[in-house]
Amino acid sequence: MPDDACAARARQRAGVGIGLLLVLVLGAALLIALPEDESPDDYGACRARAVRSWQADDGLTAEFARYGDDASRADDWTGGDGTHSVRLPDGRVLWLFSDTYLGRVYGPPNPAGEPHAWRDVTTPLVRNSAVLMRDGRLRSTLPAPLFADPAPNQWRWPVAARVEPRSPGSPEQVVRVLLWVRTAGQAPWVYGVPTATEVATLSLPGLRVESVVKVLDQQLVPDPSRRVLFGTTLVEEDGWSYVFGGDDGQAASRPASHAYVARVREGGLADPAAWQYWNGSAWAAGARPRPVLGDGRRTGVGSAFSVVRDDGAYVLFTMATGTKGLTTVASYWACSPAGPWHGPAKEFSPPLPQGQVAAYNPQVHPVLSGEGRLVLSYDVNWLETTGAAAQLSRNVSLYRPRFVTLRTAPRR
Repeated sequence: MPDDACAARARQRAGVGIGLLLVLVLGAALLIALPEDESPDDYGACRARAVRSWQADDGLTAEFARYGDDASRADDWTGGDGTHSVRLPDGRVLWLFSDTYLGRVYGPPNPAGEPHAWRDVTTPLVRNSAVLMRDGRLRSTLPAPLFADPAPNQWRWPVAARVEPRSPGSPEQVVRVLLWVRTAGQAPWVYGVPTATEVATLSLPGLRVESVVKVLDQQLVPDPSRRVLFGTTLVEEDGWSYVFGGDDGQAASRPASHAYVARVREGGLADPAAWQYWNGSAWAAGARPRPVLGDGRRTGVGSAFSVVRDDGAYVLFTMATGTKGLTTVASYWACSPAGPWHGPAKEFSPPLPQGQVAAYNPQVHPVLSGEGRLVLSYDVNWLETTGAAAQLSRNVSLYRPRFVTLRTAPRR
């Protein structure tokens, strides 16, 4: 089956460094606030949740296509993956992306005579970007990359973000952005060796990067497939931020990776000493994180998945395991951040464009959800073993997020 290792080899042959394609087979995890002295099984029961129905959100998908195709600027976003969002206090929505194409887009036909908008094949990638939305319309791209490379042959991918007090109890708010640091490596680490989790602090309302703090350094973990990066998803609950992460087991040819969880008091994300990790039996500062989901075979996650609180349960969305992992989204549920986990539950296959493409990185966007519905994005990329960069340039619509709207119900 095509998995993360296969996708990485394909990207190596194609000569393209598209960030989160390495996580095509994604996973599931769920969370809830536990008192210090309680184990997962001590937590009260919740009702199982599963997807009841879904439909394509053509309006949101079209808005990103409109903005990406706008040729009025040559330095704004035209495509990217690793889609995350956070609502700012003034109502704007900050969209964060990993590997990103800027530059100019040209209307169809493309040089091959196909009816696609296109970009020049020499257009460079930047490792991260941020786009602002107001009143449902994308307005501007912040100077990119927003987060500079930490060192030669290293880069930063932004993941989950939240607005929180500058420090616990402070009346001043800032934006915290979780960052994954990766270091260039050799096969099977063609997408970068997991290196560290960082937290950036952005000012409000100006969104100036004030600082970047390393909260978990993984360079001393000898096996890169066992290194854990946190921040693929974040859930706010009862004064805590529950931050999920994963290892890179799939790069070591395991069918699935493991999920982990940490928690931080509100206002403390940028303080490494404030982080507590689930160590298998309790939350502890400075502990070695222990998996909360995944047996490395039938169940597990990739490096990117999404968790949301839904009617008392926590639901995690991920690409399905097996051969369906390139096209189909599955979900898991639990009553506690540390499990026990249940699933996978009902699956669904969102629409994909024609061609050798795959869906990956399903992310729920609470800032756009409500009234019983969940808005979920998924990224799309080209999987052909050669010419991926050319394909993404000759049809710019491929490397952009797409959206669906979900409704869940108690699982039967």
